[in-house]
Amino acid sequence: MAGLTSARVPSFPTIVAKPTFKLGIFRCNSPNFLGNGLNCPSSSLNWSLKNVTTSLAPRASVGSVDSVAEPVTKVKFPKEVTVPGCSKSLILLGTGYREKVFAIIGIKVYGACFFVDPSIKEHLSPFKGYSDKEISDDSSVFNSIYNAACEKSLNIKLVRNVDGKTFWDALNDVITPRIEKLAGTDEAALSVFRTTFMDRNLKEGTSIFLTWAEPSKLLISISADGLPSNVDAKIESSNVNSALFDGFFGNSPVSPSLKASVVSGIQAILN
Repeated sequence: MAGLTSARVPSFPTIVAKPTFKLGIFRCNSPNFLGNGLNCPSSSLNWSLKNVTTSLAPRASVGSVDSVAEPVTKVKFPKEVTVPGCSKSLILLGTGYREKVFAIIGIKVYGACFFVDPSIKEHLSPFKGYSDKEISDDSSVFNSIYNAACEKSLNIKLVRNVDGKTFWDALNDVITPRIEKLAGTDEAALSVFRTTFMDRNLKEGTSIFLTWAEPSKLLISISADGLPSNVDAKIESSNVNSALFDGFFGNSPVSPSLKASVVSGIQAILN
């Protein structure tokens, strides 16, 4: 693969850890805090897209009429959202979560979801008839989503307090290993990415949108409460942007539950 007003239900095992103690401010200096070192079992997809072939509007089986609750973290995401910097509203395609395991107890870090332009159906038509496994295993499916000339956005909503450096280090651990050789434009983009998060205290409930306006342009929008109203930074590097996308939707995704849910969303669109 080169360079956010807001189905079939697959049977994935849901494992919910219920600690008997309360956690205060959560901080982890491990370089793999949100990266590949996290243990993230797949979760069941708790919403339906049965009418998506006609309206492309996901319908929730949990939550309100206008939102979907990610089943493990219980984080609610809008079914449709207007993201800063996007030309039109995007629809929800799937949800997931990330967790860190401490002494066999899974500590949830964030809920996440993926929004797409409804026109993505046109770009996915060649994969009609594919099974869930075929969609998940065929990299060309997600390459088609990434390279499609339409906007898509990853929304991360924290369920723990995280300092900006920890969050950035984790993202960097996802991005950098997936770039074979950093060019000058890549290093400049990573510097902007790093500066955007380094001095921030990201509190529980903070919403972060990482929006691919096009393959070479990523928009970052951050809000401590509710939906963001502006673009905080712009990343211009095809390599950095594709590496980030691959980190979530490639062969070794940092949130398997999110990818599995998006696969079900794709199935609903195509069938």
